[in-house]
Amino acid sequence: MWAAKEGNDRVVELLLRRTDIDLNMEDTCGRTPLSWAASRGHAGVVKLLLGLKDIRPDRQGGGTGQTPLSWAAKMGRERVVELLLGREDVHPAVADYAGRTPLS
Repeated sequence: MWAAKEGNDRVVELLLRRTDIDLNMEDTCGRTPLSWAASRGHAGVVKLLLGLKDIRPDRQGGGTGQTPLSWAAKMGRERVVELLLGREDVHPAVADYAGRTPLS
């Protein structure tokens, strides 16, 4: 979680070699490693995570129901938005719990 949040590509890459890591685990704020990396604009970490078969790139969380795409859009992380929109399993019309989509 911390390595993804801080954008440390090398540490994330090392940790992803382990088999006992839950890629979609939420922290106490309800955020996943992907949502943190996306919101902070860490494109390298986002690319690493999106390359994994078990990643859930459209997972809603954070108590608000925001997806990694909505976090990236909200924070103006254009490169990360492009990476996420390049996937078939990321749906830009997914609304958070308040009815806001990444476009809004």
